[in-house]
Amino acid sequence: MQNATLVFDLDGTLVDSLPDLAAATNHALSDLSLPAIPAETLRRTVGFGARRMIVEGLNLGGLTLPDAEIDRLLTRFLAYYEPNIARLSRPYEGVVTALEGFREAGARLAVCTNKRLSLAERLLEELSLDGLFAAVAGRDSFPVSKPHPDHIRGAVRMAGGNLARAVMIGDTSIDIAAARAAAIPVVGCDFGYSDAPIETLKPDVVISHYSELDAALRTLLVGTPATGSH
Repeated sequence: MQNATLVFDLDGTLVDSLPDLAAATNHALSDLSLPAIPAETLRRTVGFGARRMIVEGLNLGGLTLPDAEIDRLLTRFLAYYEPNIARLSRPYEGVVTALEGFREAGARLAVCTNKRLSLAERLLEELSLDGLFAAVAGRDSFPVSKPHPDHIRGAVRMAGGNLARAVMIGDTSIDIAAARAAAIPVVGCDFGYSDAPIETLKPDVVISHYSELDAALRTLLVGTPATGSH
């Protein structure tokens, strides 16, 4: 694990944030007289961002609205979500123990998320996870975001790491596509918010619990150089 850079997605990978995201979506739609949407109904849309969750909610209610109205609903979503970002959201079981172990073993840890940077940092801080990461790259940290490979490359660079010793850990097709484009191995988490069974997306390894991640990473990092240019 020495000199490896482990790049984690946030929602659905490190944190089960669906309850608070669903609450924000329902708040955004609450002035349209639509029935509340169960969180599980929105699970597969989380990886595509708040706007997609709102559009899905509208579709479920049989509504199609112009972009300007969706922008208004997105503003309502964000106004509610930011102060309530960690009311029900929690790290997945085993996350803290695993991350602390990787750091002690010499790995650099980074977050690469399509969540806005300010929201990502606030969520990590609220859950006392912020001190574990050398870098956090949000959707607005660079001109591009996942699945563009430069989002991952930028996160690795921010963490002071080496792409040749980097691994992506994520839960959706966006994470896997970004890792493939960046030519790094990828671990898929089957407990997240993928819109398709994670196995069908063909990550290098699939895990069902953070207790399985150490062995998976050691397998993927075998044969990669321990040092190199950053």
